[in-house]
Amino acid sequence: MRIVSLIPSGTEIVAILGAESMLVGRSHECDFPAGVLGVPALTSQKTHFDPGSGVGAKAIDAQVAESIKTGESLYQIDVQELMRLEPDVIITQDLCSVCSIDLDAVMQAVETMAKATGKKPVVLSLDPKTVEDILDDIYRVGKVIGLDDRAMHVVVGLRQRMDRAEEHINPYDDGPVCGFMEWTDPIYVAGHWTVQIIGRAGARHPLNEVVAKPGSGAAVGPQQAERIAGHSIAVPSELFCATKPKYLVIAPCGLNLEQAIAEANRLYEEESWFRGLPAVIDGKVAVVDGNQMFNRPGPRVVDALEFMVGWLNGCEHLIPADFPWTRWSPASTK
Repeated sequence: MRIVSLIPSGTEIVAILGAESMLVGRSHECDFPAGVLGVPALTSQKTHFDPGSGVGAKAIDAQVAESIKTGESLYQIDVQELMRLEPDVIITQDLCSVCSIDLDAVMQAVETMAKATGKKPVVLSLDPKTVEDILDDIYRVGKVIGLDDRAMHVVVGLRQRMDRAEEHINPYDDGPVCGFMEWTDPIYVAGHWTVQIIGRAGARHPLNEVVAKPGSGAAVGPQQAERIAGHSIAVPSELFCATKPKYLVIAPCGLNLEQAIAEANRLYEEESWFRGLPAVIDGKVAVVDGNQMFNRPGPRVVDALEFMVGWLNGCEHLIPADFPWTRWSPASTK
């Protein structure tokens, strides 16, 4: 079996299934586990920002918006290298054209490959929107690559970890408001599975709430999987402030921990509304590596849940030792 994964979450799923040795190609964003860095990268991004250049979130958003406006893809794929690798399976996504190469571009590459070589690999497109979708994707990948039994055991283990973490919260209590920034300028608040994680960790996310699926009743307690949220949305700072978040997570999509800290510092230095947030005043701000956590719909979504439960409920022994985060405070700007 020869596998090409063009999304980080797909690569992480392949690895947790014990099939890392089957990977013959990856995306340029696939960097976990570290062993995959030796696998050829087949994609590249058309927008480039040097982390040390001082380019902030607003400038990145403007370039992305311009590319979307003109219909230009943010990524490109090396079709010649793809043909050389002759994959049996290609794992890609159709959830977000900003985060990774889009499905249309992958299918065009596959058609080119088929015409040139007569070989047409299986294309598995992942489109998770909930925690349960992410776990189901592990089953889907396992089935395609012939590791059904392994997938079942992996998912059972992940569910057990989720259950152990959620034992520390009261699912019938709404809890405090937790603001979550998936982008800082403009502000994009959490969506999809991240909102579920916040709720299951015992907090509320009022600007993009989880709502019960039609016909599922209250969908609380053990039925929290029946509560879902929409995609991440942009909100004005005035509206974000109006929620008075007691806790705040800053995890910009695609930024590493150092870059995310720089964005938190910039907000504090430049925005008076940010300095007035209860979470900032009370020192309850967590900055997370958004490139690795929360924004990747893969197995480490369970790490993200353990972090949220541990941080929000004073049970920090639950937080994985290697979870990439830091407590942020105004003192860190000095």
